[in-house]
Amino acid sequence: MAQRVALKDGGTKKTSRIRVTVRLRPYMDAQDEKAEGPCVRGLGTEDLEIINWRNATETVKYHFDVFHGEESTQQEVYLSSVKPVLPHVLNGQNASIFAYGPTGAGKTHTMLGSREQPGVIPRAVRSVFKTVKAKEKEEDGWNYSIGMSYLEIYNEKVLDLLSPGTQDLPIREDKDRNILIPGLTHTPLSSYQEFDSLFVPANLNRTTASTKLNQRSSRSHAVLLIKVVRTQRAPPYRQQTGKLYLVDLAGSEDNRRTGNQGIRLKESGAINLSLFTLSKVVDALNAGAGVRVPYRDSKLTRLLQDSLGGSAHSVMITNIAPEYQYYFDTFTALNFASKSKLIVNKPFVRETVTVPVPQVKRARDDHEAGASSEPQIKKPKKGSKKTEQGAPSPPAVPPHSPSDVLDRLVALEKQLKDCQEKERLNLLQHEAKYRKEIEALKDKQKEWENKVKLQQRLADKGLTREPFNSDKQPLFTMNPLQKKSTAVKPEKQQAVVQPLQVSQPIQPLQVQPLQRIGNVKKQSVCVKKRGKSASDKSEEPEDKENRTCWEGQIDASILEQSRGKILLILNTGSLKDLKGLQGIGDKKAKLILGWRELNGQFAKVEDLTNIEGLSEKRFSSFMKANILSAMVK
Repeated sequence: MAQRVALKDGGTKKTSRIRVTVRLRPYMDAQDEKAEGPCVRGLGTEDLEIINWRNATETVKYHFDVFHGEESTQQEVYLSSVKPVLPHVLNGQNASIFAYGPTGAGKTHTMLGSREQPGVIPRAVRSVFKTVKAKEKEEDGWNYSIGMSYLEIYNEKVLDLLSPGTQDLPIREDKDRNILIPGLTHTPLSSYQEFDSLFVPANLNRTTASTKLNQRSSRSHAVLLIKVVRTQRAPPYRQQTGKLYLVDLAGSEDNRRTGNQGIRLKESGAINLSLFTLSKVVDALNAGAGVRVPYRDSKLTRLLQDSLGGSAHSVMITNIAPEYQYYFDTFTALNFASKSKLIVNKPFVRETVTVPVPQVKRARDDHEAGASSEPQIKKPKKGSKKTEQGAPSPPAVPPHSPSDVLDRLVALEKQLKDCQEKERLNLLQHEAKYRKEIEALKDKQKEWENKVKLQQRLADKGLTREPFNSDKQPLFTMNPLQKKSTAVKPEKQQAVVQPLQVSQPIQPLQVQPLQRIGNVKKQSVCVKKRGKSASDKSEEPEDKENRTCWEGQIDASILEQSRGKILLILNTGSLKDLKGLQGIGDKKAKLILGWRELNGQFAKVEDLTNIEGLSEKRFSSFMKANILSAMVK
């Protein structure tokens, strides 16, 4: 048993800027004679430049903490970017390393690697075990324990990769603003071989698929958590907890080049939306105090709350591709990395103090000890108000002595646990009682509903027999005023329906013909009506051209002007303006903003079919509703 006293910071908070590293993937089109060559090149160990898309004769230069060119190895990336932050984890602080970049830029290779060229994750975990083993040999006075958790964020759902059968897990925040995931599997580790035996099969559970740009494209964000807890062997028995987050982000995708359809398109929309939220978080952090940071808008940003503007030493490895077909993806990734290096975190040591409780001697041991020594003075019982007359008083204990404080802490903890246990048992008993009552009430309700239905059936059939309850009493009694008279028995009973009394004669409904709008002809607007007769159904259009006949009957200039207005709103409108369009809700408006942020402006209104949920049929309905509503206005 131990008493744990939590410390707020474990020391003075210090600031730590996010360390940004850029890694350039090797050029893949070297054998293609028609290739235009790379669009990015390095200028040293920290600088690079990319061709300006507005003017091909100019370049845009960037400066980062480290730049790794095409010839860089996995060992160089690990030593320069990852290894410097690992000692913080063993000292009770958090660290986060995550790979960012477009799809096909080499993020998974950087984080996982292969058996011949291991990536950041196997090298970092091996280094943690090696460092812990060296410290234990040095006998630095600390005991170490290591554990792991592994999860993925797929379609905005948190899934446990160590336990594939689990459902979507929640993300919570405790009173100290630490991010927690209740129900996530945490497995203790004793060696790197044990980690490897768990990580390799768990990594196979991650969702991947093939696209036109990547044979094994990651369809989810993967997060590996390595937790290191060290406990001091001697007083004051401090305990420090450090967490290492190793994150492999899914890449942003242009569905026009990847050819995504169906479920791949839905996955791509979720990935792009989470990365768009990540960009908004970075912009809000750079804006300064007073600006709301939208961590809760995405599961990814919620999980990276400690890594971005939080309490972790963070390293972002930005992976880029040199080919011209990746130009805009590379340009966007470099701009995001340039903004991210301005974020400042405040890491601190997470520490608690564990106070050991002295063992209580047994009564027999006390008797044996007392027989060989001088008789001990008995203390008065708690219930007695005064001691016996003439008995010497017990020796006074200093009010602030360590033993007194320790006894009080132990007593308070025991009392608190007893109270909590009793309250929990009482709540469980009350809950079971209430559940039984609720089930009984539900059964009673069903019984009454069945009886009411039976009564209604009998009344509809004109039967006089009434259902009885267990006491042989009728469940429902008729109003005396509603009972039929037995004096005169008609030969045949018929229901008498009183005609509806109307004070004034009903005027026929005046249907006004539709006003002619612009150059739209009445007969050109094809609107489906419910409840058509057989003759009307025979006149319905059957081919696709007749289904869009409304567009062919509108003046070409008016149609082109309306399409131009819609395209202007799609390219320059805000979230509120987009939601003002017919058929565009909050979700589709956000998807349009995210698509516009990643891919630029819409070249034509038909590009809306690239947005998730806007099929050809829905797009046709969207255009029809917006053009006609604009003409009515």
